[in-house]
Amino acid sequence: MRRLCIVSFSVLIILTVLEPIYGGLPLVATTWRFTNATLRAYQSLTVGEFDPIEALVEGCSVCEREQCDGTVGFGGSPDENGETTLDAMLMDGKTMDIGAVAALRDVKHAAEVAKYVLRNTKHTLLVGSQATEFAVMMGFKKESLQTDVSKNMWSAWKNNHCQPNFWKNVIPSPSMSCGPYEPVSANTIHRTADSSLENPTDRSDFGFGQYNHDTISMIVINEEGHVVAGTSTNGARHKIPGRVGDSPIPGAGAYADSEVGAAVATGDGDVMMRFLPSLLAVEAMRGGLDPVEAGKQAIGRIAKYYPSFAGGIVVVTKDGRYGAACHGMEEFPYSVADGTVSDGDVRVLTVKCQ
Repeated sequence: MRRLCIVSFSVLIILTVLEPIYGGLPLVATTWRFTNATLRAYQSLTVGEFDPIEALVEGCSVCEREQCDGTVGFGGSPDENGETTLDAMLMDGKTMDIGAVAALRDVKHAAEVAKYVLRNTKHTLLVGSQATEFAVMMGFKKESLQTDVSKNMWSAWKNNHCQPNFWKNVIPSPSMSCGPYEPVSANTIHRTADSSLENPTDRSDFGFGQYNHDTISMIVINEEGHVVAGTSTNGARHKIPGRVGDSPIPGAGAYADSEVGAAVATGDGDVMMRFLPSLLAVEAMRGGLDPVEAGKQAIGRIAKYYPSFAGGIVVVTKDGRYGAACHGMEEFPYSVADGTVSDGDVRVLTVKCQ
């Protein structure tokens, strides 16, 4: 395994960004204030001379180890059974190959496992216990992803009558009970659609945003313009077991095309994956929009149908122009290291949300 020593760095904060910024290559752009991960990926490119996929894995793996904001890596976002599972994806914008894992159980290094899917199989996505079996075959250690923190989080949720949760149109009422549940009949749903049952477009109860489902989503571009993008997350807190969000879904959590650029998303994945915002943003750039406008268009498509959803997107052109857009939060920070600053600098930029 290759080793890389990270040097000290400074963080430059720019509060409000309205226009695309030209950063130059090489470039690493990451959702949220994940500066250690951004630096690791950037120095993997510049100091370690890693290929972009390896640099992407290095960066995402930092957050998996550091358990960034409790929403990446082991020990966070327990499901209804108290188990933490992991999702990750890597996309190569030169070959259009993808490696991804979803609902990965008992293996801590989801981004690294996704790399083996990318490079050692002809598949795109492996899921659940079978993904764990694949990881063990590739040499990964099987170990519990629970910690005292995740156990306490789950216990507190159970003691609060399992609130909030992701059920609807079931009995007993999911707003007052932990279940088990049974589906409400179609006739009952029709009769009560305007009263007691949940508004399907209202996502405000889930509190998505920082510290709840802030996936690390990362774009890496080397000096030659080789564009890659990827994600890693432990998903939505208190999700129904088996749930998979947007992070490992191509075009949703991330999309890369070396002929155009890349986009990566974070937020309410159950909603965002229905619109493939990363793909929408890349295709908008292909059609001539700049990164900021492409991101706003993709986010706006979602907000039209789900006005209370929370999410953000980072968009980068193949030559290093970048921007971001968001909805449902006051502001959305993202981290950038690029060819205009020294190897020890990471910028944290913030955009005001729609």
